[in-house]
Amino acid sequence: MNYFELYGLPVQMRVDRDYIRKTFYTLSRKYHPDFHTSAPKAEQAEILEKSSLVNKAFEVFQDPDATIRYVLSLHDLIEAEEKYSLSPEFLMEVMDINEQLMEMEPGAASESIDACEQQAVQLLSQINQEAEPYIASYRSGITPEKDLLKVKDYYYRKKYMQRILDKIAQLRNIATH
Repeated sequence: MNYFELYGLPVQMRVDRDYIRKTFYTLSRKYHPDFHTSAPKAEQAEILEKSSLVNKAFEVFQDPDATIRYVLSLHDLIEAEEKYSLSPEFLMEVMDINEQLMEMEPGAASESIDACEQQAVQLLSQINQEAEPYIASYRSGITPEKDLLKVKDYYYRKKYMQRILDKIAQLRNIATH
């Protein structure tokens, strides 16, 4: 049983968070091990497993990127420790930002950090805009693999950009102390 089946949803790239939260509470009560202490051992084990799945699914559904990753994994398009190759064009854009960040001294001027952040946010916005039609129009069993591969590329590029934004946040933190 996948997480979507457990929560009574069709497989989708975006989930309704209110629905997920409400369903989580319902399923948590239904599969809470404390409510099944008098059940046979086999049933208790099954309840414990479902309770664990409910919690794992909830965690995945709380993070839009984790949800996308999960959907891609259902299609066998993503692996745990995959070494995904990003396009040379994207890597060149990112390398420029990274070089600027590496050249900054601890306590660098906030204008320099702002400029790098603006470049990173602009690139991330472009990545999001390119992927949005594929994410929004995803339909399980209908969406072609070539579109799913575009979502996969988006996922890895966004992940890369998040590392850069984290690095910028760290530089800001150093600059303020």
